[in-house]
Amino acid sequence: MTSDDLLARHRAVLPSWLMLYYAEPIELVSGEGRRVTDAQGRTYLDFFGGVLTNSLGYDIPEVREALHRQLATGIVHTSTLYLIRQQVELAEKIARVSGIPDARVFFTNSGTEANEAALLMATNHRRSHQILAVRNSYHGRTYATMGATGIRGWSASPLNPLQVAWLHSGERLRGLLARLPEADRIDAAVEDLREVLATQTSGDVACLIAEPIQGVGGFVHGPDGLFAAWKKVLDEHGILFISDEIQTGWGRTGEHFWGYQAHDATPDLLTFAKGIGNGLALAGVVGRAEVMESVPGISFSTFGGNPLSTAAGNAVLDYLLDHDLQANAARVGAILGDGLRAAVADLDRVGEVRGKGLMLGVEFVHPGTGEPDPGLTLRVFEACRERGLLTGKGGLYGNVLRMGPPLTLTEQEAHEGLAILVDAIRSQATEESAR
Repeated sequence: MTSDDLLARHRAVLPSWLMLYYAEPIELVSGEGRRVTDAQGRTYLDFFGGVLTNSLGYDIPEVREALHRQLATGIVHTSTLYLIRQQVELAEKIARVSGIPDARVFFTNSGTEANEAALLMATNHRRSHQILAVRNSYHGRTYATMGATGIRGWSASPLNPLQVAWLHSGERLRGLLARLPEADRIDAAVEDLREVLATQTSGDVACLIAEPIQGVGGFVHGPDGLFAAWKKVLDEHGILFISDEIQTGWGRTGEHFWGYQAHDATPDLLTFAKGIGNGLALAGVVGRAEVMESVPGISFSTFGGNPLSTAAGNAVLDYLLDHDLQANAARVGAILGDGLRAAVADLDRVGEVRGKGLMLGVEFVHPGTGEPDPGLTLRVFEACRERGLLTGKGGLYGNVLRMGPPLTLTEQEAHEGLAILVDAIRSQATEESAR
């Protein structure tokens, strides 16, 4: 069967809004380390990892063996109505590394579901459906999480069970805060928060939900310390803080294990997903016991924290810690980030290279105006694939090339990927300028 046959079948039975990458979509059929192979036998260096999910890469013996051991028991599923040893062990580890005192953990299947659960807990705890969210954010595709998502193109419904008031993001290229000197932006963001509370809410706000680095938003992030400044105001009003760490967690930023730690502001609730399962469906919420216990009815999670997924999660977290992949993300991420900044510094079509560790974005703009250039972004995206490198794309205007390689990426692979990126960017930017 050819890929064209599979593409036709996909289009015949799946909705048109289920986006596929590339002008000629590819089917990935095998993987090893940081490389994947498509149905045509073409191998790629993977710099996107299933949207920052395959945190260890592919075919990792320790994870494979953990799954085999669990499968050998014959127990793949029991539901949370029964004790699950793997779940308890993983919860103990996550509570310990979360940095949140007296923590409890609730497992779900996806980041969307984790954020939905966190919003449920926060609104119950505060007895209010008012929340604060950040412009340019993305928190999921369910009813409440779409309402808290600050990118119109990713909100599939205008209906919303929450009353949301919006704060300015840390966007450095455009927007109100971008007009200010870097040293003044935190103070301005705090003033914005106070004004929003005074004008757009009735005071009894449940929570602020925010990403330390906005994923779908194009890896935009505010100055370090912003969350601490916000939290000082939140604490004055008893408002809870939810840190959405679905993309920033598990050491990906290099600097810290969690994105919130760059801000010196411990959240009341933290949501996690993606990297902890390395491809298995595993996510959840970790937070202060007082808040986690705010669900008034009986509840459980049929598949959340099932024996197979948590067996993988234990193996993944052990591997992350044993191999100090946070340090690797810092070291190898610097090769990519610093290398990219130096190599494209002379290109007026590159607005910014940003991010931390192995979470990097390149924003493309029209020269002179600084207006977003999604067309050039798409051409660079396709050029990377043609040269054997898989990347992602995103941003409010679709003009950001996104990279989130496995945290096991080697220095040699970083240099290999960097060379492809620079060649793809320079070739397309130069061709565009010549038109």
